Amino acid sequence: MRDSTIASLSARRVWDSRGCPTVEVEVRTAGGAIGRAIAPAGASRGSREALDLRDGGSKLGGKDVKGAIAAVNDKIAPVLFGRDVCDQAGADAAMIALDGTPFKSALGGNAIVATSLAILHAAAAAKETALWQHIASSYGRTPTIPLPEIQIFGGGAHAGRRVDVQDFMIMVPGASSLDEVFEITAEVYAAAGKIMAQKGKSVGVADEGGWWPMFDSNEEALSTLVDAIELAGETPGDRVVISLDIAASEFGSAGKYRLALEDRELDSDQMIALLGGWLDNYPIVSIEDPLAEGDTEGMRAFTEAYGDRVQIIGDDYLVTNAAFLKEAAQIGACNAVLIKVNQAGTVTESVDTFKAAETAGYHCVVSARSGETEDTSISHLATGLGAGQLKVGSFTRSERMAKWNECLRIQDNAPSCVFVAGQPLVKTWWGKKGN
Repeated sequence: MRDSTIASLSARRVWDSRGCPTVEVEVRTAGGAIGRAIAPAGASRGSREALDLRDGGSKLGGKDVKGAIAAVNDKIAPVLFGRDVCDQAGADAAMIALDGTPFKSALGGNAIVATSLAILHAAAAAKETALWQHIASSYGRTPTIPLPEIQIFGGGAHAGRRVDVQDFMIMVPGASSLDEVFEITAEVYAAAGKIMAQKGKSVGVADEGGWWPMFDSNEEALSTLVDAIELAGETPGDRVVISLDIAASEFGSAGKYRLALEDRELDSDQMIALLGGWLDNYPIVSIEDPLAEGDTEGMRAFTEAYGDRVQIIGDDYLVTNAAFLKEAAQIGACNAVLIKVNQAGTVTESVDTFKAAETAGYHCVVSARSGETEDTSISHLATGLGAGQLKVGSFTRSERMAKWNECLRIQDNAPSCVFVAGQPLVKTWWGKKGN
């Protein structure tokens, strides 16, 4: 193993998939190992997640990151210089203490997460091992190849709010391999595009690469997705199933949900009933943020009603926070959590949330953000932790495909890693429908 002492640490401005500036951090060790990582950015954000540091003003829409870069170069680097990159927890704790704010607003969540991930990469390089292997060995995990969750239609904050629901996705738990998942997904994606073109319903692609639709109702998106699965030669609910990200915090507050597309307002009970009807009529096996982040009782009630048959993921509701997850588990809200490293701010906090989820019996889905880059850290994180599921966006645009293709490379170089498919939780829909 090379000398793993941090010899230099610096940041530069790079650009994300929306053409917005972001932070890349590069760590070099005394032994010559190099680790680089880039901070992603979300459009749909929980109010309690780590805050990016942006410069404000008129230039670049106020989104420049010179302040965050200065925070890395002038404040974080001196504190971490000379530390061992293999001490991930120590480095992350030092940055958290240096920042000293609840949501990392002093140094910036973008500055801290890029540094935390770069240290992770540098440690793997110092050990001369693959990143997923370093993660698995560091945290005592059994690595697995995750089941992808892939967007077909984008909506909400990712598509100009043309539809209220943010993500209409598919999973292929009936596939025998990751390659088969991607082949089937490619067919469904192409079929969806063909249907949209025939109906004159598409205006391009959304932030995460899914079709940007012009539907007349949210349910029309669901029925069109079923049509696309069938056009691709699959039976909905057989090998291919549906997953939704409602992102209800984007259109709900104070127990009221405004569905702009349909020009109606629902209370919490009505929102639960609406989604329950969808679960009854479509092969939906996973649903993310069905209620708004502040609607704790609604989230608990939804989980009580449907948690035995579908995966209910907390994203804005849990913001990759171990304490929030433990509170949710105590009241029976959600049965799964989305793991976003930049939402927590550090690798260590993300892994802590992952472990808390396992203790609570929750499933974990490692996730990208809508503003992404070529960084493939999450492909390795999902594999190394044995998370079981990975959500990256759609099956188009290079910042998405970089992560899916990295999963294929990992699989080829890790023959002992089992491909996670056909999980019991995502099979429950078939049992409920009598299939």
